Amino acid sequence: MRVLSGIQPTGNLHLGNYLGAIRNWVRMQDEMTGDAQCFFFLADMHSITVHEGREARIRNVRDMAAALVAAGIDPDRSVLFNQARVPAHAELCWLLNGTARIGWLNRMTQFKDKAGKDREGASVGLFVYPVLQAADILAYQATHVPVGEDQKQHLELARDIAAKFNTDFGVDLFTLPDPIIPKESARIMSLRDGTAKMSKSDPSDMSRINLTDDDDAIMAKVRKAKTDPEPLPETAEGLAGRPEAGNLVGIFATLSGATADAVCADFAGKGFGAFKPALGELLVETLRPIRERFLELRTDDAALDAILDKGAAKAAAAAEPTLRAAYDAMGLMR
Repeated sequence: MRVLSGIQPTGNLHLGNYLGAIRNWVRMQDEMTGDAQCFFFLADMHSITVHEGREARIRNVRDMAAALVAAGIDPDRSVLFNQARVPAHAELCWLLNGTARIGWLNRMTQFKDKAGKDREGASVGLFVYPVLQAADILAYQATHVPVGEDQKQHLELARDIAAKFNTDFGVDLFTLPDPIIPKESARIMSLRDGTAKMSKSDPSDMSRINLTDDDDAIMAKVRKAKTDPEPLPETAEGLAGRPEAGNLVGIFATLSGATADAVCADFAGKGFGAFKPALGELLVETLRPIRERFLELRTDDAALDAILDKGAAKAAAAAEPTLRAAYDAMGLMR
């Protein structure tokens, strides 16, 4: 079993990243036995579809590495690296561009969403973004990829590309990866709008809990989070039509390991004046050690680069046989 997943290094992690993905990465890492292995990468090659200055990109990669380690990713047990340090990603992406079809890419809903009305003004990189994702996965013969709803289509494309390449060149080279749908997949919404995902791109910092927020900031954001005047119901069923209330109860349940029904039962009949302080304290106690470790790590650029160099060397060695076989299958002398 080989698990692979990546995250774009575009600013600090927030609570949605941690509960929706990173915590599950740590669990998968901790459950690996024998020859099973986890590959976690910072998708800095993907990040170039949005303009960013050189120094900002370098800082973001290092900060994201620090945040992942602080959250529990162990570079000695998992392979942690950034794409740019492993040229196999870009090389295999170009080879797979000969197999991927424009019609397939035209159906990718994320491109349509991100390009918006200015489709002609979008970068080529944004259009072929899913091919690079396929290369990320296929280079390592990943057997499993953790995916959320917004990435299922891209994993299906990776499988299509792998199957077509194998058929076109008469080889059994690429493993067709299977999705991992986490048992406890948390979908964390904005603190200002319970119908929108928590996002680092939201212009309001009050919409999210950053992993770098101090105790006072966390308590203030929870206290000011949008709610409604109704008390909490006895069961989660009573949260229907109350997105902000449902979001806060969901965060509490995910952090505490309880069910939403159990949280509602504990606070039934109480208003958010009683619930919010309890949620704030739970968040503070959960995130404080991650924040403290992150702030310690991010001041040592040399140590962070050493972690990424070490991971990149492992990743490059793992990808080389597949890349070499892909060149050979296509009749490209390397």
